[in-house]
Amino acid sequence: MNNQSKTSTEGLPQNVITQAWIIVLGAIAPMLDSTMVNIAINKLSSDFNQSLSTVQWVVTGYLLAMVVAVPFTGWLNDRIGGKKVFLVAELLFGLSSLAAALSGSITILIAIRFIQGFSAGLITPLLTTLLVDVAGTGAMGRIMAIVGLPIMLGPIFGPVIGGLIVQYLSWRWIFFVNVPVVVIAFLLILFKLPMTPPKNKTAVFDWIGVALLSTGSATIVYGIVQASAKASFANQTTEFDVAVGVGLILVYGLYAFFRRDQAVVPLSLFKRRNFTGSIFGLMLAGIVTNGPMLLLPLFFQNLRGQSVAMAGLSLIPQGIGMLLARPVIGRYIDRIGARWVLIAGLLVTLIGTVPFLWFDQHTNFYLLMAVLFVRGLGAGAIVSPLMTDSFVGQELKFSGQISIAGRITQNVGGALGSALMATVASAYLTTHVQELAQAKLTVLSHAYQQGFFWAVVCTVALMVPAVLLTNKLSHK
Repeated sequence: MNNQSKTSTEGLPQNVITQAWIIVLGAIAPMLDSTMVNIAINKLSSDFNQSLSTVQWVVTGYLLAMVVAVPFTGWLNDRIGGKKVFLVAELLFGLSSLAAALSGSITILIAIRFIQGFSAGLITPLLTTLLVDVAGTGAMGRIMAIVGLPIMLGPIFGPVIGGLIVQYLSWRWIFFVNVPVVVIAFLLILFKLPMTPPKNKTAVFDWIGVALLSTGSATIVYGIVQASAKASFANQTTEFDVAVGVGLILVYGLYAFFRRDQAVVPLSLFKRRNFTGSIFGLMLAGIVTNGPMLLLPLFFQNLRGQSVAMAGLSLIPQGIGMLLARPVIGRYIDRIGARWVLIAGLLVTLIGTVPFLWFDQHTNFYLLMAVLFVRGLGAGAIVSPLMTDSFVGQELKFSGQISIAGRITQNVGGALGSALMATVASAYLTTHVQELAQAKLTVLSHAYQQGFFWAVVCTVALMVPAVLLTNKLSHK
């Protein structure tokens, strides 16, 4: 660790600030990538002549691959050191971005997105790890004040950049643009970052646990996606896949019972109800936040006839709402506990989501923008309380496993959200195909409203795990 990072509060050494910016540069491309790709879903569907339920795997596959990668991050960091892992992941992300840009079929693109998602799943957790290695834990507040803005601006400008690229260049440039950024970041990391030594060369990886959790999660998501082809969730394929997925997760529970503290996610963590609430809440939070982010660009492009660039610009109010909410959330979590912060965030999110059950091609544009801003304010207060509260009351030795559990469940929820919203909309269109030919916009609006309905249901359902979180008001 860099000793200069332990300087007083008078300021940080310039080399530490420079190294922090280099680390953030390495993580920028993966952070922007998912938001840029969401805006291109409609174009991908058109260019490859594929249904929404097929094309959504470009997003869902990426998120599922991140789920698989997260447990590897801590193990590889312990075994070979953070800088080496970061370099390999950066190189893999750049090569997979180039391959994605050159994809000749939707099947190849989806396969490459799994690889790209795996590399992104290594990079994102290492962002925090390397910042701690470079600056020290005592300087993290000051470091995040410096580098936190570009991290928070990603969700705002990702759709805009993606929209402009798709409209004026091609969807392929969403992936091409990653390559020079990755090359610059790779060289700077290689020559400017200090080497981080392995923390535990004998660290053992829980292969069986990770295989059970990741395969179980992927099978459930796959089963949900299959429902779109059948135009119903009540079909043998979906029921079988979901049953197998749930079965694998139950088998993991039995396996973890015998592995105790050595499991990738120890069952002992669930003894605290706030951890249980956080984990189930993060799953639902992934659905609530990611699902609508797949639907909204389609809502603006297909239903309201906006250009892809304008659709990206239309999402800015939601991003601004999230940006404004974030600085306030931390203070209130410390003051009143995570429970009431999350409940307040969910209520505001509902105010910004319920209107989409009626919004259509005729809705006033400025009303849409105002509602999206409100939705952003609420959505910005969902993940932080859940993630923060998962650590409360737990032993320090479990911090790595808690972080893994949180990231896995949030990413699985995100994949489920994308799959669920796309499947619901596609299933509605499939069952109303004759009406679609006669009244296309009316049927489209109803299809998207069905998707938003499930976003509302999951937001309401999140109230249940919210009650399990810590409540500091009861102690005052």
